[in-house]
Amino acid sequence: MTPLEELALLLRPAGGGVYLVSSGRAEQQAAERLLYRAKSGAEVLSRFRERLRKARGARAVILGVPSDAGAGYLRGANQGPLAIRRQLALSDPGFFDRAEEAGLVDLGDVFTVPQLLHDEMLSEEQKTASRRALYPEVRAEEAARLPVSPLSMAERALDLVLQENPRVVPILLGGDHSAAWPAVAALHRVRPRMGILQVDAHTDLLAERLGVKYCFGTWSFHANELLGRGGRLVQVGVRASGRDRGHWERTTGVRQIWASEARADPPGSLDRALSALREAGVDSVYFTNDIDGTDETFADATGTPEPAGLHPDFVVELLRRAGREVGLAGGDVMEVAPALGRTPGGAERTLDLAVRYLRETAAAALGAPV
Repeated sequence: MTPLEELALLLRPAGGGVYLVSSGRAEQQAAERLLYRAKSGAEVLSRFRERLRKARGARAVILGVPSDAGAGYLRGANQGPLAIRRQLALSDPGFFDRAEEAGLVDLGDVFTVPQLLHDEMLSEEQKTASRRALYPEVRAEEAARLPVSPLSMAERALDLVLQENPRVVPILLGGDHSAAWPAVAALHRVRPRMGILQVDAHTDLLAERLGVKYCFGTWSFHANELLGRGGRLVQVGVRASGRDRGHWERTTGVRQIWASEARADPPGSLDRALSALREAGVDSVYFTNDIDGTDETFADATGTPEPAGLHPDFVVELLRRAGREVGLAGGDVMEVAPALGRTPGGAERTLDLAVRYLRETAAAALGAPV
């Protein structure tokens, strides 16, 4: 099986990663036609496969991970990747065509079984049953090597892309924040000296949550361990934590700039975040952007919005400086849940902001706006 053939098994057209049969399927298909500027489902598939072929020569790629199985008690982030793309396509119909010309290719979505999260947490019986459902046309011995859970499928898809194109910059759309883990795991294999710059209201630094290794509250712990600690994970915007900064920095070796500090001294906080990365000796950075790192006034359509957060302009400047001064290994926009908007217009504001963050991440990856 070639890498391209395997990618085609793991992925679906942009917007098609959420499994729908009847309810919502017509809306999903309409959104796919919008995103691919296609008149039929066959044309959508043709353009999707053409974009997969372009991954080898791309400068950056977009990958949707529409999974919220690793979230908290409020779900809905599985709708984030489709909603963000749709908002962008409606506000700027030519964006994806221009992006492709500039070297940014949308690979589509990981196909998501909504009850699964990571293959490490599944029995062999469940993996075998899921492979039969996901890969019915693949010979059993070949299917046995294929992942079935969204995080594992995302990691494998990124491995395939990075094997063919090691300098490509992946940009992920979540999904709950556990979807950042596969990007970090895959990137670390080709960029072992990279660091992480995390915008977030929460630390996500639990070793496990109710016995679950990978989820929205634990992924940063495992990413920090993978990087070897040493201050290579810098968190900005923290304000909802049962422990103070001293605890997290002392016990995990991370560096933190809490939201109160960033709000009181934005220029100094920007300088300190970038200085921390330089001191850690990283050669590039994965910029992971949980939408709840931003103040809830601007982004309340998420599972855990928090007050007294970061201003969008601060987040954008942090992203721009990371791209200019360190270099982007990858990036993401996570935890956008349109159905969870708390205030009139909250979903629209959150999506507009997510689109802004996506565009800025693409600009940082490419070195110029699209």
